Amino acid sequence: MVQEYQSPVRVYKHPFELIMAAYVRRFPKCPLIPVFVDSEIVSENQSKDGSTLVTERRCVIDIDAPRLLKRIAGVDYLYFIQKNTLNRRDRTLRIEVHNETFSSRVVVRECCNYTVHPENEDWTCFEQTASMDIKSFFGFESTAEKIAMKQYASSIKKGKEIIEYYLRELEAEGVTYIPRWTPPVVSGTTRAIPVKGARNGLDSKDTELVVGSPDDKLDADYIRRYLGDLTPLQESCLIRLRQWLQENNKGKIPKDQHVLRFLRARDFNLDKAREFMWQSLTWRKQHQVDFLLDTWEQPQLLQDYYAGGWHHHDKDGRPLYVLRLGQMDTKGLVRALGEEKLLRQVLSLNEEGLRRCEENTRVFGRPISCWTCLVDLEGLNMRHLWRPGVKALLRIIEVVEANYPETLGRLLILRAPRVFPVLWTLVSPLIDENTRKKFLVYAGNDYQGPGGLVDYIDKEIIPDFLGGDCMCDIPEGGMVPKSLYRTAEELESEENRLLTDSIYKSASIFKGAPYEMLVEITEASSVITWDFDVSKGDVIFNIYHSKRAPQPPKKDTLGAHAITSLGAVNTQLIDRNWVLGKDYSMVEKALTCREGESVQGSHITRWPGFYILQWRFHSTPACSASSLPRVDDVLASLQVSSHKCKIMYYTEVLASHDFRGSMTSLESSHSGFSQLSAATTSSSQSHASSTISSRCVSHKCHYRGASAGSIMQKGDAPQTAALT
Repeated sequence: MVQEYQSPVRVYKHPFELIMAAYVRRFPKCPLIPVFVDSEIVSENQSKDGSTLVTERRCVIDIDAPRLLKRIAGVDYLYFIQKNTLNRRDRTLRIEVHNETFSSRVVVRECCNYTVHPENEDWTCFEQTASMDIKSFFGFESTAEKIAMKQYASSIKKGKEIIEYYLRELEAEGVTYIPRWTPPVVSGTTRAIPVKGARNGLDSKDTELVVGSPDDKLDADYIRRYLGDLTPLQESCLIRLRQWLQENNKGKIPKDQHVLRFLRARDFNLDKAREFMWQSLTWRKQHQVDFLLDTWEQPQLLQDYYAGGWHHHDKDGRPLYVLRLGQMDTKGLVRALGEEKLLRQVLSLNEEGLRRCEENTRVFGRPISCWTCLVDLEGLNMRHLWRPGVKALLRIIEVVEANYPETLGRLLILRAPRVFPVLWTLVSPLIDENTRKKFLVYAGNDYQGPGGLVDYIDKEIIPDFLGGDCMCDIPEGGMVPKSLYRTAEELESEENRLLTDSIYKSASIFKGAPYEMLVEITEASSVITWDFDVSKGDVIFNIYHSKRAPQPPKKDTLGAHAITSLGAVNTQLIDRNWVLGKDYSMVEKALTCREGESVQGSHITRWPGFYILQWRFHSTPACSASSLPRVDDVLASLQVSSHKCKIMYYTEVLASHDFRGSMTSLESSHSGFSQLSAATTSSSQSHASSTISSRCVSHKCHYRGASAGSIMQKGDAPQTAALT
C-alpha cells in the first residue's frame, strides 16, 4: 500500500534570500537531525548568469531500526539522492529526493518547495509532499513501513525547527539582511554582501508562523490556531481529505472543522473517514440539512414544553446545552408532534451547536469544535420508558451519531434516579465508544461536591434549579395536554418522513428489471431536467419518446408535471411488444454511469407525448477467451451483489421560458453536495438540443453558502488526483 504525506503550508516572516542562507547551513551535517549522518555533493551546475544553481547530493541516513532487521537487510545506512534547484531570479527552491538503497524493493519520493509568499514578497512559504511504496522487504513489509513512517514523522517535526535555529544563528552573527539577486552588469559573478542592520531583524515573535487563509491552502499556524495541535501525519490526512473534496466538488467544501471531526471519529484512517463523510454529505444533500436553520420553524408546542436550551459556556469555552429531560413529557411530545418534528428539532440544535463552536473559536482565540451537554434527570420515571418514545430516542441517536461525529465534548448527567440504568442499557449500544467515555453520571446531589459541576462550569453560571445563582431561560416542560395529541393514523402517515419525503427519491435497479419514469409533455420545447447519483453499481441511462401512452398498473403522481413513480416494484413502461423506431424512439444517446458518479442534465423536447426516463443495470463486459479477467473487474463484480444497483434522483419539467441554459432554476442545484466522484468526464450534446453532464462537479456545497451550479460544457477535461 502506498503511503502518502502532504504538509500544510508553513509561512516564515523572512525574505527568501535569508531563508536560503539558513537552509544551506544544514549541510553537510545537521546536529539537529541525528539520523542525518552525512552528505556529499555529487554534482553542481550554475547557469552563466548565476540565476540558477542545480546541486545534487548523496545523503547518508541512519534509520533507528532493530539490529536484527538491519542484519537481515544487510545494511547499516540508507542512501538517498537529493536534487536542489535554486532559481534566484524567480526566488524558488525545489528539492527532489529519491532513495538509492533498496530502490527495487522500496520506492520513496519526496518533493519540497520554498517560494515567495503570494501576498507579501518579504515572506517565504514552504510546502512538502512525499510518498512511499514498499513492494517487498524480506517478509517484514509491515514492520518496515511502521518504522519508516515513525522516522519520517519525527524528521518533519525537526524540520520545522531547523530553519528557525539557523535564522537565530545568523542573527547572532549580525546577518539580518541579504540583497536579492540581480543580473550581473559586467562579466563575472557578483556576490551578495551580508549587511548588518535592523531591517527584517530576527525577533522571537517574527519566527512564529503566520496565520493564513483556509480558503486556498491550509497554513500550519491556521491549523494550530483554529483546528488544534495535530501530528504531521494527522495534518496530512486533513489536507488530503480536503483536496479530495475539492477535486470532486468544484464549489465550496465543508468547513475544515467539520472535515476534521470525521477524521477523528475514524482515528485518522483516511479511507474510512472519506466513506463516513461521503455518506453524511449525501444525507445532508438528500434532506436539505444545510438550510435547516433558515427553514425550520419551531412549533409553539416545542417552545412551551421542550425543556432544553443553550446556556453560556463551560470552563473550556465550549457552548453549554442544558436539557431538563426529567421534566419533559416525552410521551406527550411524541404523541402530539411525531418523530419527524422531534428529529428536526434535534438536528436544528446540532446545526446551531456547530455555529456556536465557530463563534466561540473566534471569541476565545483557540479551537473549539464540540459542546458540553448538561442533562438533569430529576423527575425521570417509567413514563419516560414508553416504548414509542424510546424508539424515537434511539432513532435520533442513530442519526446524530452518523452525521455529527465528535461534536459532544462532555455529557454531564445529574440527579440520575434508580430507573436510569434501564434507560442506559437501551441507548448505550447505539453510542460510539469514544462518545461513551465522555459521559459523567452523578446520582442524587453528588454533583454539588468536589469533582461535580464546579469542576466544569463556572459557579456564577450554574443554573438556579441546580442550586446556582444564574437564571436559566429554559422552558420548565410539563405535561402536554392530551387534547393536542394526534391520531395514530396521522402519526403513522408521517413516520420516517425524513428518510423518504425529500425532493430526492431512491430507486433500485435489478438485472433484467430497469427502473423507468414516465413524463407526459403537453407543450413542445418543454425542458426535462434531472439530477441523480449512482450510490451502488453501474447503470445505463436512456431517454425514450412515444406518442402512445404506456399503461402501468398504477400511477403515483409526484408533482404537477405528471411525473410518475413505480414504487417498490419496477413495472415495465416500455411494452415488450413495442418496436424501437416504430412504437417509440431513443432521444438521447445512452449514458453509462459508474458507481459514485453524480449526473445532471436536461433535454429540450421536440414533440409533445410521453417521455420515459430509464435506468438499467450495466454489467461489466466479459473478458475475451484469450485474456484473463483483471483483478479490478473481479473485485467490482463481487461488490455489486445480487445484480442490484441503487440511485437517488430528482427530476423536474420546466417550461421553455423558464429554462435559461443553466441549472440555476433547478431546485436540485440548491442541494448542497453532489455525490463524490473520482474524476470529471466530458459531457455530450445530442441533436435534440439536450445536455447531459456526467459526474458534474459544479455542484456547490452550502457549508459556506455557495451559489447554484451550472451545466458543464462539452469538452471539459477529465480531472484526476495527482501527487504534487
